Amino acid sequence: MPQSSSSKKQGSEQPEISGPTSKLQRSKMVKSSEDTDKKSVIKKLKDVEITVPIVYGNVAFWLGKKASEYQSHKWTVYVRGATNEDLSVVVKRAVFQLHSSFNNPTRVVESPPFELSESGWGEFEIAITLHFHSDVCDKPLHLYHHLKLYPEDESGPMSTKKPVVVESYDEIVFTEPSEGFLARVQDHRAVIMPRLPADFSLPPPVPIEDVDKRKRSDPKDNPLIHWFTNFSEADELLKLAAARQEVQAHIARVKRQLSLIDGQNQQLKSSPDM
Repeated sequence: MPQSSSSKKQGSEQPEISGPTSKLQRSKMVKSSEDTDKKSVIKKLKDVEITVPIVYGNVAFWLGKKASEYQSHKWTVYVRGATNEDLSVVVKRAVFQLHSSFNNPTRVVESPPFELSESGWGEFEIAITLHFHSDVCDKPLHLYHHLKLYPEDESGPMSTKKPVVVESYDEIVFTEPSEGFLARVQDHRAVIMPRLPADFSLPPPVPIEDVDKRKRSDPKDNPLIHWFTNFSEADELLKLAAARQEVQAHIARVKRQLSLIDGQNQQLKSSPDM
């Protein structure tokens, strides 16, 4: 449960987040009417959702003997795939808004890994804005993470070997995706694909130019992955997400069948008596 604010904060008072945590959320991304009008010629897939599970949070290491009054911790805030996949297949850039006391508090990360490392002593809320590729969604997604540096039991000893880790789980849901978007991401491990009809065929995938030209990195090379693995509940949550997709696909099939039956009944009612 959230606790009262710590005395070691920067900026306005914020509730402290227990760590490590993993919250199940769903951020549904819906196309704006203006965006729909501009791209009306692009074929949309109704009753279809693409889900991208993500984890965002921070890892904070106490500096021990190297700590000073204003530089007590080295920390990294990040957005990653729920099981450490590369999110650049959908995410174009991530913007981290730090406390105003930092030099250049608005930090833009243009390529994966979408993370930012800094040092300091205070805890504060970080706004994270994800911008997507043009074929994904024109609207950005806003996330908010409370930077956590100190363990829950602040009276106990701190360790330079075991960091404080706080993570939140979310699912970004893209409704009515284009055929091109679906074709481009269909084989990517970061994406949960919907169940499509057996006779449904997608067009050949068209790569996004800026995705291909950007620096590639293997998420498995991230030095923090050891802590991600230990502190994330993403595997279980991914199973829940996959199960939800199955249910949604079944509901969509039932709706189509009911619509077909209703149309047949209407035709029978309107036809002349034999």
